[in-house]
Amino acid sequence: MAPALEGILETALYAEDLDQAEAFYGTILGLERITRVGVRHVFFRCGDGVLLIFNPVETVKPPAPGALPVPPHGTTGKGHMCFRVEAAALDAWKAKLEAAGVMIEADIRWPNGARSFYFRDPAGNSLEFAEPGLWAKD
Repeated sequence: MAPALEGILETALYAEDLDQAEAFYGTILGLERITRVGVRHVFFRCGDGVLLIFNPVETVKPPAPGALPVPPHGTTGKGHMCFRVEAAALDAWKAKLEAAGVMIEADIRWPNGARSFYFRDPAGNSLEFAEPGLWAKD
């Protein structure tokens, strides 16, 4: 039997315009940028994990000779991820996003009593802010 997984270290989303993605995630969401490599990717620290934003046009290309042998990858269509936000901070985040011109698509009180809301990044990825109780955490 294999040992239990400890958590998710990285989460990846895809956006062709990395300038817009970097501005959104770094400025509006306030994530700390770890690195950016040209038009290929920009990475951010998020709590204990890392959010990877890849340009799908670039990541489907095989690695160049001598580069790290990361297999080509990518996706089409809009992705989804959820950020963990304390319940008491949800309204402040919602107000900050709205003040920045970000439309809130849905604000949901789930059957277990937890709350979350949905919005989109400039690439159209569906993002969610949810309190930890959504998945019976904390």
